[in-house]
Amino acid sequence: MNEQIETRPDTDDIPLEPGEKMLREIRSDKGRYWRDHGVLGVLGMVGAGVVLWAIGSPYAAIGALGAVLALAVRGAWLYTEQMKFRWRLTNTRLIGPGGRSVYLLELETVRRLMGDIQIITKAGDKYLIKHIDRAEEVVADIEAARQKRAKRKGA
Repeated sequence: MNEQIETRPDTDDIPLEPGEKMLREIRSDKGRYWRDHGVLGVLGMVGAGVVLWAIGSPYAAIGALGAVLALAVRGAWLYTEQMKFRWRLTNTRLIGPGGRSVYLLELETVRRLMGDIQIITKAGDKYLIKHIDRAEEVVADIEAARQKRAKRKGA
């Protein structure tokens, strides 16, 4: 039996609309990625150690070490995939990986969430731009572009 695998064009490269201008490219930061995984590792270590200690297991230290190693392996495994993700901020929309596109006037909330940026649309759709260094600056850029777009549209 011969199966065909459907190949689709790279949906990450959504073309810009006529008159649309690129303002900023947003990518995950390597240092922030590893810091976030370090924090997860410490939290996992403490959580596993406390749970194992609370149930009376003599292997609390081994469990804590296992949690750190598991999160390190997870971080290494997902690293290359996460570094491929790219968001583009234009004067009309925010274009994300996987063919996602959100018009700036549809944004309800844009906020920093630890090292990430959470985006919520008026329709209730939620997006997370992960592992962003200087996330406050990116949020400010998105908000400024949204306000400028609203003034242009008269909204």
